[in-house]
Amino acid sequence: MPLRTLIVDDEPLARRGLALRLARHADVEIVAESGNGREAFFAISEHQPDLMFLDVQMPGVDGFELLKAVPAAQMPLTVFVTAYDQYALKAFEANALDYLLKPVEDARLDSALDRVRHELSTRDADEHRGRLLRLLGTMSGRPDLTLDEALADADRAGGRPADDRLAIKDSGRILRVPMDDILWIDAAGDYMCVHTGQDTHVLRATMRELEGKLDPRRFQRIHRSTIVNVARVRELRSHLNGEYFLILDSGQQLKLSRSYKDKVRLLH
Repeated sequence: MPLRTLIVDDEPLARRGLALRLARHADVEIVAESGNGREAFFAISEHQPDLMFLDVQMPGVDGFELLKAVPAAQMPLTVFVTAYDQYALKAFEANALDYLLKPVEDARLDSALDRVRHELSTRDADEHRGRLLRLLGTMSGRPDLTLDEALADADRAGGRPADDRLAIKDSGRILRVPMDDILWIDAAGDYMCVHTGQDTHVLRATMRELEGKLDPRRFQRIHRSTIVNVARVRELRSHLNGEYFLILDSGQQLKLSRSYKDKVRLLH
């Protein structure tokens, strides 16, 4: 099977150079190229790549912001392409599947692809995305905070009832995100990504912990790593293989896994 690959870099020459180097590998199929994080977000949804080469430093939506926005079920294996200095690379070594320094060398690229091929045979998408989110936290300097700690801090600070807003600590602030603003939530290990129409907030918690804090009449689990706000579902599409896809009012498409197909009746 070919490695369906997406290249994300804001420099056209850098994308072209990497594509030429990848052409030496018969099992690599480049399905799309993106010049920024926003383009990459839609390319991932459309092409469902196995592998993404991601430039970390891009204007607008950078590589780290893209990682927060992509649903866990759609997250491809990610190899970073970066010009970061040696100090910052310690974080990449600890959490990334692999990384390439610019300018990319053939031998280093070959080594990264070997790691990708091995990883695909034992892939755990949630664990992979968890490593990427740990990297995001390390690079941004944000301390880990558990869900219970965030809720306790918010309760001490006062505000609206807990069942009306979800408390999230971000850069030293306690944000109380209105439940109605939440589109979907997905998990990666001990991290949860809370997606609203404007932002994606990262919270340290497990799926089970967060499920216990949410009103089941408003939020339903549709995948082992995804919770959706039922009120934001615009359309339900069935596929020949028995699976369903939910289309949210934001245009985002989410997979409804077979093991949660009983939730379909709640979404009609």
